[in-house]
Amino acid sequence: MHEIEYLIYLTSELTDRLRVNAQKEKGGILEFVVQYEAMISGKWQPIVRYDTSHGFAHKDILRPNGKTIKQPLYFETYNLAFTFATLDLKANWKHYRDSFEKEMEK
Repeated sequence: MHEIEYLIYLTSELTDRLRVNAQKEKGGILEFVVQYEAMISGKWQPIVRYDTSHGFAHKDILRPNGKTIKQPLYFETYNLAFTFATLDLKANWKHYRDSFEKEMEK
């Protein structure tokens, strides 16, 4: 088994990043976590996480109040779910951050 682990910074200010961790064997993803985190008020806040905990691929939307919204992913393989997760977070991180910050203001 081969472990993949890295950070991708999404801004030059280094205030938004993806945390990626995956276990891979023979070209197939066995499990993964792709998490978008933002530096808010001097602290790294997890905002959206895709992972395979609980035995299935899903998306967790993390709320400022501590609640989590879990949405299952319906892909044939973890490879496809992993790719989708990475692309979604790279494309939509700003939207996720804006929504999180608006909820913090309530």
